[in-house]
Amino acid sequence: MKATINDCVLISLPQAVNEGVVTTLLKETKELPFEFKRVFYLYDIPNGESRGGHAHKTCHQYMIAVSGSFDIILDDGINKSTVHLNDPKVGLHVPPGVWDSEANFSPDAICLVIASHAYFEEDYIRNYEDYLKYQANQ
Repeated sequence: MKATINDCVLISLPQAVNEGVVTTLLKETKELPFEFKRVFYLYDIPNGESRGGHAHKTCHQYMIAVSGSFDIILDDGINKSTVHLNDPKVGLHVPPGVWDSEANFSPDAICLVIASHAYFEEDYIRNYEDYLKYQANQ
């Protein structure tokens, strides 16, 4: 079934507070709708630069602004939407089949990405025209 931007959902992570210090907890895979195999983060993104600009065929992603803020631009080939992330407790689940780009990074932004699969270049659709063809065949 073809994913749309409506399948992208914000997910809040549970918090623990101990002596005034807040810790965000990610226990196994209970909070996310997928098991994760890879975690990476983006930081020191130059002013005005963007990241992403691709879709995945099978990989789910959960993106969170652990510091600062940024926008995630979502596109399913028909509809577009922008989600602003600026809360380290709330991230966005992007399922496979949705084109996403990250932009408007604040100077202190750190984007944490939790992915359902290890890096596999063949899973990426990096050309938008190829993406539209892929979507048309889903």
